[in-house]
Amino acid sequence: MAHFVPAGPIQCEIRVSNSRFITHLAPASDVATARAFIASIRQQMPDANHHVYAYVIGHGGTTTLGMSDDGEPSGTAGRPALAVLKGSGLGDVVVVVTRYFGGTLLGTGGLVHAYGDSVKAVLEITERQEKIARTQVVLAMSYAQYEGIKRTLANYDHHIDDESFGTDITMTVTVRVSDVETITAVLTEQTAGQIVIIPA
Repeated sequence: MAHFVPAGPIQCEIRVSNSRFITHLAPASDVATARAFIASIRQQMPDANHHVYAYVIGHGGTTTLGMSDDGEPSGTAGRPALAVLKGSGLGDVVVVVTRYFGGTLLGTGGLVHAYGDSVKAVLEITERQEKIARTQVVLAMSYAQYEGIKRTLANYDHHIDDESFGTDITMTVTVRVSDVETITAVLTEQTAGQIVIIPA
């Protein structure tokens, strides 16, 4: 079953009875990333009345949820924001709804709708992408093999995280989990079994 995550950060704004609700949404693969994003929004708009947040880290049965009303009446802000976020089917996502009070009290029902609608609005414009499981592998090779191996890796979705040049070259690469077996087979054949491949 495919799991979906946000393609990138996005924001939108709605107005309810002169109050401004500015919603920022971003990918977050762990709670630390979510908290850092929430803190960054607080820093960007320190004069706002409330920074209500919700996050869903993971997918399905293995999710970590978080929310805060941030000073709004209990249950009127974080809970509806989280309910909409959970209903979207997205995982690894954090949302912060920043409110600038417009002088008109919305009441508990009005707040529940405003925060829920704010998250719905940002989700409508959020691009989704499939979450792809990735893993690190460490490749140890000779200098003679280095260029050829890099050319082979270029055929796959990969990212070189680290390279160290000693007696041999050691390269740490992040690749799709689904590609590990193929890459291992191709590189082993290409180097006549001379390469050392260690799952990180």
